[in-house]
Amino acid sequence: MRWSGQELQTEQPSALPGLARLNNLVRSVQTPEFAGVTFHEILAKSALNRVPGQSAMPFGWTINPYRGCSHACAYCLSPETLILRADGRQVPLWSVKVGDVIMGTQTEGSYRRYVPTPVLASWATKKRGYRITLADGTEIVASGDHRFLTERGWKYVTGAMSGAEQRPYLTTNNELMGFGLNGVPETSIEGAAVKSDARLQIVSIEDLGTAMDMIDITTSTGDFIANGVVSHNCFARPTHTYLDLDAGKDFDNEIIVKVNVAEVLRKELAKPSWGRHPVALGTNTDPYQRAEGRYRLMPGIIAALADNGTPFSILTKGTLLRRDLNLLAEASEHVPVDLAMSIAIYDDELQQAVEPGTPSTKARLATVTAVREHGLDCSVFLMPILPFLTDTTTHLDEALRQAKAAGATSVLYTALHLKPGVKDWYLQWLARDHPELLPRYRQLYAKGAYAPKEYRTWLAARIKPLIRRHGLERGREDPATGGVRSSALGRRRGTRVVTADAAAAPGAGQSGSRSLIAEELPPELAPTLF
Repeated sequence: MRWSGQELQTEQPSALPGLARLNNLVRSVQTPEFAGVTFHEILAKSALNRVPGQSAMPFGWTINPYRGCSHACAYCLSPETLILRADGRQVPLWSVKVGDVIMGTQTEGSYRRYVPTPVLASWATKKRGYRITLADGTEIVASGDHRFLTERGWKYVTGAMSGAEQRPYLTTNNELMGFGLNGVPETSIEGAAVKSDARLQIVSIEDLGTAMDMIDITTSTGDFIANGVVSHNCFARPTHTYLDLDAGKDFDNEIIVKVNVAEVLRKELAKPSWGRHPVALGTNTDPYQRAEGRYRLMPGIIAALADNGTPFSILTKGTLLRRDLNLLAEASEHVPVDLAMSIAIYDDELQQAVEPGTPSTKARLATVTAVREHGLDCSVFLMPILPFLTDTTTHLDEALRQAKAAGATSVLYTALHLKPGVKDWYLQWLARDHPELLPRYRQLYAKGAYAPKEYRTWLAARIKPLIRRHGLERGREDPATGGVRSSALGRRRGTRVVTADAAAAPGAGQSGSRSLIAEELPPELAPTLF
């Protein structure tokens, strides 16, 4: 499709907050090929991200061709907020669990209608509370970053007309959409238009002046009905960001796609100031998530890096990596290429409980084998190790046996890190699936986000002999990027560079006169759109 006419100038119901007014948003699009997914295609202004750190280099560099909502974990409601289930019952938010079917909304033609939607994720946190009171007496306690649907579109609880906090926000001139607590329909509202005669004008917004326990959920429609009004959720909270896990569909629910990232990257790499520092991919968002199968951004990125002589590493859970192995093998002839597959759990039942929606352990191990068959090394990120679940000698020994059998060249491991915002989420899951472990976890992580030194020492003493027994090496993590440490660090400078002209010359690349690098080098502007 042509780009002309695709730029959005007004707030769209399906758009991420503020994106519809950005001059670099091409469009937001949904397609039957990815049911329940909204892609927000933007023109990136930069591709390389500088990450300060304590690595051998003064800083690390990353590339993220995709990203989720920048306001993740910000949309929260009081645990006592009533949520409308698909069966018509209202239940408190604290009782809602992943897999429950509740009511959300969906735009169909000129109308927004009520539709059933599954709960994909749920987590708890603490946020400063605000009480919104409506004319019919309905009260809602939410964080300042929460959004509600008004007669004028989605608006935050708090905001400003200008400055850093500028964003659309609620005032007493607004009316929320829904039916309120006093107008809950007695019959099914599935398919009904979102409209009513309820008095839902905002009467007051009160700052409660204190941080409160709050909960949020992710649904496939991106919203739900809270105390009888339409409430936005956190579109695509990437739980893999917290536990190196991937909740699957919630991560893919709203995807920002930098459609021109390869073109922008090539221009940045061409600058005289670029020092060909190692670049990491996959340390923030997975470059081989589902969207990559459609947008195909990675081949252009790989080609641009190899053409410039810039070393790079890739960390992924995605088996789609196999698509690019021929290209990666050719790139490795010109620059150091380091690959790693994240495989934390080797118990099928536990893996599906903790990582629903991700490729199976078996599929990821097969990808490791495919990498090795292409003559490339492949590390396995055995992380995080879950205390009392995956730290047994039996599990660790079997994990390392399978990694070795798949051809892994090294293993990286670390204990579970429960940083702020993660602890509540993980303990909530633990209470549901393994309540007997809850007291032990509370004791283990009582003093902070990291497992105590005593536990980490104990874990190292248990796993190091197993790593040696299976003939594996312990890999090194880059402390700046969190990815696998580039093999280029510590090498003498002077890596051979393959240019587009040289790559196209007879004999270039592993396929005779055919160079995949030359074929994949991005032109000036040719992003893939739906």
